[in-house]
Amino acid sequence: MIKNSCKIIFLVLLLNTFNVSAIEEFVIEDIRIAGLQRLTPGTIFNYLPVEIGDVFNDQTASESLRELFRTGFFDDISIEKEGNILLITVDERPTIGSLEIDGNKDITTDNLMEGLEEAGFVEGRVFDRSQVEKLQIELERQYHANGKYGVRITSEVEELPNNRVGISVTISEGDAAKIRSINIVGNTVYSEDVLLDEFELGTGGIMNMLTKGDRYSRQKLGADIETLQSYYQDRGYINFDVESTQVTITPDRKDIYITINISEGEQFTVSGVKLAGEFVINERQLFGMVSVNEGSLFSRAQMTSTSERLTSILGSVGYAFANVNAVPDIDEENNTVEITFFIDPGKRVYVRRINFIGNVRTRDEVLRREMRQQEGGWLSTPLVERGKIRLQRLGFFGDEINSETPAVPGSADQVDVDYTVEERPFGTFTAGLGYSQLDGLIISTSISQNNVFGTGNRIAFAFNNSSFSRNFSLGYFNPYFTDDGISRGYNLNYSQTNGREANLTAFDSRIIGASINFGFPISEFNAISTSFGYENNKLSGDGFFANQVLDFIQREGNEFDILRVSVGYSFDTRNNTIFPSRGMFYTVVGEVAVPNPLNSIEFYKLSYRGQYFRPLGRGFVFALKGDLGYGNGFLGTDRLPFFENYYAGGPRSVRGYQQNTLGPLDNFGNPLGGNIKVVTGAELIIPIPFLEQFDQFQFSAFVDAGNVYCTGSGLTDIEEDQVIGPIGLNTPQNIVNNSPFCREADKFNLANLKGSAGLGAVWISPLGVMSFSLSTPFNNTVRDRTEQFQFNIGTSF
Repeated sequence: MIKNSCKIIFLVLLLNTFNVSAIEEFVIEDIRIAGLQRLTPGTIFNYLPVEIGDVFNDQTASESLRELFRTGFFDDISIEKEGNILLITVDERPTIGSLEIDGNKDITTDNLMEGLEEAGFVEGRVFDRSQVEKLQIELERQYHANGKYGVRITSEVEELPNNRVGISVTISEGDAAKIRSINIVGNTVYSEDVLLDEFELGTGGIMNMLTKGDRYSRQKLGADIETLQSYYQDRGYINFDVESTQVTITPDRKDIYITINISEGEQFTVSGVKLAGEFVINERQLFGMVSVNEGSLFSRAQMTSTSERLTSILGSVGYAFANVNAVPDIDEENNTVEITFFIDPGKRVYVRRINFIGNVRTRDEVLRREMRQQEGGWLSTPLVERGKIRLQRLGFFGDEINSETPAVPGSADQVDVDYTVEERPFGTFTAGLGYSQLDGLIISTSISQNNVFGTGNRIAFAFNNSSFSRNFSLGYFNPYFTDDGISRGYNLNYSQTNGREANLTAFDSRIIGASINFGFPISEFNAISTSFGYENNKLSGDGFFANQVLDFIQREGNEFDILRVSVGYSFDTRNNTIFPSRGMFYTVVGEVAVPNPLNSIEFYKLSYRGQYFRPLGRGFVFALKGDLGYGNGFLGTDRLPFFENYYAGGPRSVRGYQQNTLGPLDNFGNPLGGNIKVVTGAELIIPIPFLEQFDQFQFSAFVDAGNVYCTGSGLTDIEEDQVIGPIGLNTPQNIVNNSPFCREADKFNLANLKGSAGLGAVWISPLGVMSFSLSTPFNNTVRDRTEQFQFNIGTSF
């Protein structure tokens, strides 16, 4: 009889040594298992090398113990014989019932757990007390990789019911080790300062403190070494090599010194470029994708870019798994390189099916109509990517839209295309809040549903009730009124406005209107839009109209029936409509108020609005914006009606100035607007290091500039001084007739652009979209109404 593993192993070895059998052989009539708590007898039988009917002896006893211990499920095993019955008694190891980590700040719990899982520590796994030290070593490894060499980790194991244990880990992170110096040894062509400017790691400085660049990280150092290698190899130094890297930490584990030893080598030029392999596309067309030029300095970046472009053009015609390898042939004697691109197109692949995952509320057809890749056609990588961008631009889903092309089982030339999306809230309730000394608190609200019942259609209702206005609007938009992408929308609106209270000239208006609009796509990036609308506009007031308003009413009346016709053209290549990082958008619209048999007035307006985004690398994005407008009257109307004037200033125009306040003023000093608008701006979108994984937040530095202007006969300085107060009160009649009272200072002059510079932030929060700006105006005058801090808040549902 053998009582435990140690005894039986020792005994078997001893007996084998003397070739003596300690156990009388017997034929197993039955096998019985004792001591099981979590495992089933079937698990034991699966691992046992014997079964009923087998002969059991010293050799099979040793094999049985070895196989059962190899599972890692048991602390102890004993084997006994009762007659011809084999008795196996086991002592199961406990399982991990809970694993808790406390005290971590720099590394998220999810990331720590991911590392522990790779090391074998996860709830439900068998627990081995000897592995607790391994758990602490794994956590220390993760912190050391992030420069936290002073971390202290303690763990406690608590027994739980049902043969389980709970592991509690307490972490004291300590301070991160700071980089005191980075030395590059062996550089002669480029100075150390030039090379270190390319590094993410650094020593001291405000930016390094903000970006944590002065905190050592093994991953960051590895990335910087790759950057250093690319810097040289993109400038002809093909044999550049990092010979060694020494990282030294002080005994107190607080300071780190880094030394990088390099060999620059000689500078090489390109002596020739060749294509080889199988050409499934015209060779001349393939050469058009080559950006490496004979006689230029060797650049690994250009070589890699060419390989990617060749792969892309092959992928566009169905060879989605093409392989293009660039092989440089180095001539050390002449310092030249001949580059050959070997092309292996592989098989042309076709798409069997396009699948969508994660669209719980959005109908499948809404996503499918955005696809440019067709089922049954050959797989085109650019078309698959274009479908991804179009899904992002719908605004229904988060930024992380993934596309995969898994192979169809049993087929060598078919794949499926799988898009995985995560739906956003479709409805929004927005509230705009603002405060100024003039208006006090201003509140506006709107409710919209951008994806009604998952159809992709939009319904919006807006209500604005403040001290100066009351507005109601109802809109409906169907982006696919027809299957080929023609859109149609309807709008109804009613508004009452007290201009004097709204940062506008003194007048009251009541507008009732309706419109219908259509959109016609003419290519993947271009569209034409048309709109037809009617509105009834009635002006009224308390008798104290501004001179410019009263002059217009005397000429044209105070009630108008306006028939509007507009045509627009738009171009859009942005990769996202919410937070784009590349691409361009612009729209040009011409609008005409046409003659009609009712109380008509005739005018036209031309407008341009555009945006441009260019990625700069490392998460930085440069952006430009422009907003231009011009309007005037025609036929019987000699100027643009004052209530159609353009305005500038405010959070969505020129930040740093109160809403609508830039440009001409009436004789009461209130904003009158103008028939010319110029607004422009530049913005640098800045990644925030501690918010890298937070894609719902955007921070930027900006410069805005703009103004509105008027055209018409100007007034002299003396006449301008006389146009004070309501018409009829000491105002010469010749001044009244000298419409439209356009001051010389308000005529178009780019030198009069009002500007501001500052910082802005946009956050798509659980409460909705929030935007903030803090700016300093410049080129402003005493009559400009500035507002340095501005914000808007909205709510999603």
